[in-house]
Amino acid sequence: MERRVLIAVFLSFLVLYAYQAYFVPAQPAQSPTTSTAAPASQTAPAGQQPATVSPTAVAAPATTPDVVVVKGESTEREVTVETTTVQVVLSNRGGRVLHWRLKRYLDEKGEPVDLVPTGIPAGQPSPFALQVDDAAITRRLNDGLYRVAGDNGGRVDATGSSSSLAFEFQDEAGLHVRKEFVFDPDGYVVRFSATVNVGDRAVNPTVSWGPGLGDVGARAAGGSFFTGNAVQPPQAILERNGSIERIALSALAEKGQPNGQFKFVGIDDHYFLASALASGQTQATFTSLTLNDPNNAQRQLVTMALRFAETPQGVKFFVGPKQFDILRAVDPELIRAINFGMFAWLVRPLLTALTWIHSYAGNYGVSIILLTVFINLIIFPLRHKTVVSMRKMQVLQPQLKAIQDRYAGLKVTDPARQKMNTEVMNLYKERGVNPASGCVPMLLTMPVLFAFYSLLSQAIELRGAPFAFWIHDLSLHDPYYVTPLLMGASMFWQQRITPSTADPAQQRMMMFMPIVFTAMFLRFPSGLAIYYFTSNLWTIGQQYFTNWWIGPPAVQTVRPPAERRLKNAGAGRTADADRRN
Repeated sequence: MERRVLIAVFLSFLVLYAYQAYFVPAQPAQSPTTSTAAPASQTAPAGQQPATVSPTAVAAPATTPDVVVVKGESTEREVTVETTTVQVVLSNRGGRVLHWRLKRYLDEKGEPVDLVPTGIPAGQPSPFALQVDDAAITRRLNDGLYRVAGDNGGRVDATGSSSSLAFEFQDEAGLHVRKEFVFDPDGYVVRFSATVNVGDRAVNPTVSWGPGLGDVGARAAGGSFFTGNAVQPPQAILERNGSIERIALSALAEKGQPNGQFKFVGIDDHYFLASALASGQTQATFTSLTLNDPNNAQRQLVTMALRFAETPQGVKFFVGPKQFDILRAVDPELIRAINFGMFAWLVRPLLTALTWIHSYAGNYGVSIILLTVFINLIIFPLRHKTVVSMRKMQVLQPQLKAIQDRYAGLKVTDPARQKMNTEVMNLYKERGVNPASGCVPMLLTMPVLFAFYSLLSQAIELRGAPFAFWIHDLSLHDPYYVTPLLMGASMFWQQRITPSTADPAQQRMMMFMPIVFTAMFLRFPSGLAIYYFTSNLWTIGQQYFTNWWIGPPAVQTVRPPAERRLKNAGAGRTADADRRN
């Protein structure tokens, strides 16, 4: 029975690998040739193929005819907004965002993660750029030098209280536009408003966020369950009618123009999200963009444009990490942006428990160990029942084999074999053994293992979280493969001391399972290896405790049928002789 359970576990891992390899969208191969990107005012039609752009090959945007500016500034400058969580750099040219840096999350260079990509060619829309149907007006909207209100020498301190920053532009041609950003001291939400008037006519503009989301995840070339490099590239994400829809890069040409009532709609990658908390009818347009860097590395990005049912006034945009508590504080629906997969129902309470333990332990590696001990305490009765049941099965093994031997000469299709099944079930019933009770508790622990994999590979709380010694990031594999080897050794030890009903040949075959699992865990997150190693050590200790508690097995031997008949015959004669005497 336990052999089939372990095989089921192994096959389950293969299913996860197949899902990562064949269903998680990989980045499409790109041709080395480059083409010029379309201007910001042009929206790619639904059937258009993604553009491949090289920063050095892009022509300068078309010049805007000289129009007398009524309200604006004469020189281009930048304004920096500081909150406790982000540093936002905006330009008075177009009132657009140039950088959106997350202070509490660092990239591989140790610098704050910037969710605005670097090296974007001219002509591509920046975050919070505006678009209208008239291309000439769109250029003036995004090329004009706006008057800035609310800054103090190019800086805005929003660390203590909410602060607003306004950009305004007006020319003699009748264009009048005003943008306003309201930043809160904590969190990652900005409230955005925009009004555009052309003469006496109010125009409802399209708000762009593009391209995104920075360099984190954009350079990921896909990956698999075994390579440990399954980093999600940017994609479109939205919540509609209670369901989460994810549109991969390869599907944007076909599905990149969703329209409807969205709880939220935006772009996300493995760890970060830029999304509008939409209200009312919204038309979204997503297009893909590939940038060729000077070193020939490619970045896959997504450009988003949103047109709301009404002129955007105080629309909330979340631009930050997909951290569970942060998302839940903004909107409970946002937590569904974290792609925990089919075990999300179990991952969320596990993550809540892990962060709670971390608030006291201060180390996520220690927290994983403590949570593992707590989980094993809960399932202690199930494991104890498993061991006791397997011990009973082990005692019955000789009798079961004797029954099977009596029917060994019959074909599988022979109706007489039904008698064998009846005898086996009667034996189970007489001895009070449930053959399923040994594997069901083990199967119940499998979702916890898969949930831990999803938690450690998706939760940003574990990104860059160190444990001790050489393990500096629990979301990545062990660089020296120490924890996977310890996990494999503990799994081998556990199998050696666990009661088994398999024959010796099958037991030798099952000894390959620790080798297979060790090879798989070499590229798994080190936090998962720590969890499984700790769980194995607990199981080994529990096995020794249970063996001491219930004592050694009393294995019964079954005599051959002829010997049993002779003994019974002799006993009968002795009883008759006694009666005659």
